[in-house]
Amino acid sequence: TAEAAFKQAREPRERLDCLREMRRCIPKHKGTAHLQADIKTRIKNLTDELAGPKKGGARGGPPTVIRREGAGQLALIGPPNAGKSSLHAHLTGSHAQVGPYAFTTQYPQPGMLPFEDIHFQLIDLPPLSPEHPIAWIGNALQPADACLLMVDLSDSACVEQVAAVHAMLSERRVTLSEPWASISADSEPEADGLHDPFAIVLPTLMLASKADLISNMDDELSVFNELSDLSYPVIAVSVETGEGVQAIGPWLFEHLQVVRVYTKAPGRAADTGQPFTVRQGGTVMDVARLVHKDIAESFKHARLWGGGQFQGQQVGREHVVCDGDILEIHV
Repeated sequence: TAEAAFKQAREPRERLDCLREMRRCIPKHKGTAHLQADIKTRIKNLTDELAGPKKGGARGGPPTVIRREGAGQLALIGPPNAGKSSLHAHLTGSHAQVGPYAFTTQYPQPGMLPFEDIHFQLIDLPPLSPEHPIAWIGNALQPADACLLMVDLSDSACVEQVAAVHAMLSERRVTLSEPWASISADSEPEADGLHDPFAIVLPTLMLASKADLISNMDDELSVFNELSDLSYPVIAVSVETGEGVQAIGPWLFEHLQVVRVYTKAPGRAADTGQPFTVRQGGTVMDVARLVHKDIAESFKHARLWGGGQFQGQQVGREHVVCDGDILEIHV
């Protein structure tokens, strides 16, 4: 459907085409008037974005929506002074501005977290606080595959801070989800029986920051979960000591269900330098689309090495790939 394609679209042009198709297909009656207006507004905003700044007009600020790259885009969010920017700089080697005061980060800051032979894209977003609402936060989270929620359990106000984060995101139709098991599912929440195609549901990993300041992390987490009525999966981290930092990459690889696929040209060795990545259940055609849309359109068959198949066995477009497979695509 156009709605499912919109949620998967990586490029503004793709999202614009999907929105136009949604506008064409949506039933036109009073009950969908609000949704029709929402689609119309999104089409206008994307059209303006693609057109760029008007001639002679002032340049805009830094982008608020970061194009998704790597094996997955993770939005790093949290209340002020939770330690987001410090962790982002530590994980990605970015030169993000870090300071002992709130609201150091003003715009999305991208960086890449390496894990084995792939990278995860980490987007450090401005802190979320009722005193400083961010009008574009929903748009910034649209391309994300999941969230990393940074919480400083050594701060006595952490429960109230996280509640405020949830309230602000809820206003933008964003939900931080505790389960990760069904990240590939197409089902979305419904409100008052009406399906909301623009609702954003992001599986969330909580990062308990400044772990070096907490003597008994298990007890602190137990109290936090009881008071907040939350039960996100948690990794305790400390930029100062390095505790937990190395566990983030493997955790994301497993729970984002990343599958690495390598390609080779006929008669040549496989290119094992930089794999293409899909989710579990991804097919040969999914990989072909990542290689190039022209290759996908002219696809005839592929030969596969790995995945328990005969080496070099011919497979079709709907064959499900496994981590470490090597594909030779024929057009």
